[in-house]
Amino acid sequence: MSNPDTLEQALHAARALVLADLTAREVAEAEIVSLVEDAVAQRRWWVEQWPDGVTFVAGLVAQDVQDALLERYGRWPLCPVCDSGDPHALDVEPELGPDPHWVCGRAGVVVAPVGSLR
Repeated sequence: MSNPDTLEQALHAARALVLADLTAREVAEAEIVSLVEDAVAQRRWWVEQWPDGVTFVAGLVAQDVQDALLERYGRWPLCPVCDSGDPHALDVEPELGPDPHWVCGRAGVVVAPVGSLR
């Protein structure tokens, strides 16, 4: 089992990174912050089951929040790179790995690390 302090630090960091991106895109409303809290709680259980996954938590929380927002509000975060075509959301890459980034899958461009959207 991983160190409980390491787990809590990873969860707090993931929460902070995703909240920073939500704030940067001006969508950090109370209902949406609740989605972040739900995602963090679910990932706490997940990491307790698979301690080696602790380094993947930030990307997974970002994906969880993105999925929850899609179900309730629509695509987020919208791609700032593509000027034409239908608006589309950025993807988190790697899907399961450390150092997650927001990426435009259409243009193949890294937009920002998770937590650093502008």
